[in-house]
Amino acid sequence: MEGFFSVINDGLVAIDDFIWGVPLMVLILFGGILLTVRLRAVQFRQLPRALRYMVKNEKGGAGEVSSFGALCTALSATIGTGNIVGVATAIVAGGPGALFWMWLAALFGMATKFSEGLLAVKYRRVDKKTGHVLGGPFYYIERGMG
Repeated sequence: MEGFFSVINDGLVAIDDFIWGVPLMVLILFGGILLTVRLRAVQFRQLPRALRYMVKNEKGGAGEVSSFGALCTALSATIGTGNIVGVATAIVAGGPGALFWMWLAALFGMATKFSEGLLAVKYRRVDKKTGHVLGGPFYYIERGMG
């Protein structure tokens, strides 16, 4: 019986190593490049506007969270201890070349993050009982894809 589980474990490790290797990196970069092209490089065109709205609250804006508070919340969900440790590990393991590829992936990842935020805002809803705004991946998958 132990040999059976060993074979299953070896198979799962082989599948895991394949999926979390080059194919996933190519898929992530291709998705970012595709969104950058389709959105006409929104991460570069709208950067001054984004920086301006990052610290300035809208006049007459309603809601519980300021623009800066919403930015900090979104960043805290995106950037974590794992990312900080991951960058240091990548630099130690791969040298300066790893840093170049991380920057390149980050440039295209900005379009991915913009798209995710846009969908979250488009498909958000207000809870009737509490009046709180609800949104995020579960809502835009359910409401956007049916």
